[in-house]
Amino acid sequence: MKKLLRFTRRRLGLDLQMDKYAYDIDEQFGFMSKAKIPDRWVATTCGYCSVGCGMFIGVKKGKPVSVRGNSAHPVNEGRLCPKGLAEHYAITAPNRALWPMLKDRKGKFRRTDWDTAVKTLVSKFRTIQKRYGPEALGVISTGQLVTEEFYTLGKLIQLGFGVRNFDGNTTLCMASAVAGYKRSFGSDGPPGNYEDLEKADLVFLIGANIADNHPILCYRLEKNRRRTLVVADPRVTKTAMMADIFLPVKPRSDIALLNGMAHLILKEGKENREYIARHTEGFEELRRHLEKYTPDYVAEITGLAPEDIRKVALLYAEAKLPFIGWTMGVNHSTQGTETVNAICNLALLTGNLGRVGAAPFSITGQCNAMGTRETGFTSSLPGYRKFENPEHRRELSALWGVAEARIPSARGLAYPDIIEAVLSKKIKGLWIIATNPLVSFPNQNYLLQALENLDFLVVQDGYHPIPTSAAADLVLPAAVWGEKEGTFTNSERRVSKVNQAVEPPGEARSDFDIFLAVAKELGVYDELFPGWTKPEDAFGEWKDISRGRLCDYSGITYELLEEHGGVQWPFPAGARRDPSSTIPLYGDGRFQTDSGRARLWVVQNHRPPERPDEEFPFLLNTGRTVEHWHTRTKTGAIPLLNRLSPEAWVEMNARDAARLSLRHGDYVRVESRRGAIERVILRVTETVAPGQIFIPFHYAEANANNLTVSDCDPISREPNYKQCAVKVLAQKK
Repeated sequence: MKKLLRFTRRRLGLDLQMDKYAYDIDEQFGFMSKAKIPDRWVATTCGYCSVGCGMFIGVKKGKPVSVRGNSAHPVNEGRLCPKGLAEHYAITAPNRALWPMLKDRKGKFRRTDWDTAVKTLVSKFRTIQKRYGPEALGVISTGQLVTEEFYTLGKLIQLGFGVRNFDGNTTLCMASAVAGYKRSFGSDGPPGNYEDLEKADLVFLIGANIADNHPILCYRLEKNRRRTLVVADPRVTKTAMMADIFLPVKPRSDIALLNGMAHLILKEGKENREYIARHTEGFEELRRHLEKYTPDYVAEITGLAPEDIRKVALLYAEAKLPFIGWTMGVNHSTQGTETVNAICNLALLTGNLGRVGAAPFSITGQCNAMGTRETGFTSSLPGYRKFENPEHRRELSALWGVAEARIPSARGLAYPDIIEAVLSKKIKGLWIIATNPLVSFPNQNYLLQALENLDFLVVQDGYHPIPTSAAADLVLPAAVWGEKEGTFTNSERRVSKVNQAVEPPGEARSDFDIFLAVAKELGVYDELFPGWTKPEDAFGEWKDISRGRLCDYSGITYELLEEHGGVQWPFPAGARRDPSSTIPLYGDGRFQTDSGRARLWVVQNHRPPERPDEEFPFLLNTGRTVEHWHTRTKTGAIPLLNRLSPEAWVEMNARDAARLSLRHGDYVRVESRRGAIERVILRVTETVAPGQIFIPFHYAEANANNLTVSDCDPISREPNYKQCAVKVLAQKK
């Protein structure tokens, strides 16, 4: 009755909801909604993408009620993207995991206590290792944890459980950039900075839609009024619409374009011969290889005009400060690593790195993908050390006080290979932490088949039920962003503080506390984490582990981070530079290789693993939309973001739509050789070329990864999400 009365009063205009929509003055931010004025503001760092924006969470009566950008932060200067502006709603989402859940024999989840949950995890995993061998256990984590948690988890898995099969979902987005940097420069670590976007006279973005994926970087770019912007992408993205020169390359022709540019640079004598002679190796091999990449040859592969290839090559060669940036359009490929090498070749041939404004720059995906890469235990040992280097293992053995034999001399299985080992029944126990592979992993039917072979699956997440947690035997409820403390490291190597604003709901615990509880039950706490009670304990040890390495954190403290908003590594103990300043890598021309020289790589352009044919005539491209994040475990329960982008869609060129008698707004079915998605709304547009379609990958109910191939980059093991053959069929509304 009361609801009906309120409704009637509103319809009659008698209730203007003044309490709900009233405004007032906040002491820190001024005029704002009265309902969103908090009791206190807590400074922190955004938990979505890798840009690393500084922000404040407003807390009122113990609940998050608002967010604001931090105008003093060196990354974003107070600006936030749509996801950041709504981030506090993710904390109070209705599908938060509240307490440990254990499946009974009938397959029903039953609430349990933490003591039972931790004992069950350790007992089940130890039983599996005794029955099938130590490598029968796999762990898949994330780039969402704070650095302190990832470092703790790595020690727990590698030294506690003695398991090498440990990887993260960062392999699904950044592994090719990591592998490419290692092959070209001898180490991971982006050489450049965001400041480059403001100082470069040429900005070349290849496979990088920063307008949707990293909007704050667009602001940094737009501040630079002197630059020429070149964008290479098969799709006319929002970023492409900003370009001075747009190169609509055919899918998977990036390497041909980059080789063609290098060919022209050498032919026109625009290379930096002194830099090549002093700081690189492999030049003669590369020069001979590039001879065939003439403008006409490259034009045939890429679909570009020869004169456009020439124009862009000379623009890059003659620029004083050229910047090349890329994201998933490069990495999501069976040749992602080699594409990164071809990008690095351009920078090395012209000597364009080691200076502010000039760099080959990988724009990272997740908020702390860099922190996970540095603290290692997955593709490398902590501090960018190599598994196969005995000196590196001896260093860590001494620092940790453990036998060298316990430190692996080779990395374990990468993420896709862990799933393959589950399918082949070599791995029988799996621990999945803060990731949702039943939406994000390619070829979903393959993954579903694999998970059926497990003896025990543990899913640790802040949200439940989600597709992956629903398949678990044990669910561990974790604290999320805003509920725990630590650090993130962003794409430009800037370390920023993450602070707790509110308590986790129900019985959820921070991942750090969960890992320590498992260590105690496993009997390795006193040895591996002596006296640790808080994330800063892990940070202190990590500083010692990184000392003297390329990613040197030894001079960084929590207090320094709070004061300056973020500090870029390397920042060794005793460093005299301004903590807020930026520093490019390799300014001295010395690289992390045995010879101290960077490597120029011969790279041949190959076709996609699957091409359209008569039965499946379209090539599928996948990507993101600015309103949502990954598999929508965070954003899917936020009404504001769902109203902006409520459902998946298919973009198709108007000529293809006319040929199939399809109209804008129709519902369609999309099929590949692996699966199908139903009732996806069609957008008829010129943003995609004929013969291609585009689908965003966020939506579980129209999961693009039901369609994608299982092929991976043979070097990085990153999946090829970007190209597969599909057909599109009309469906009734």
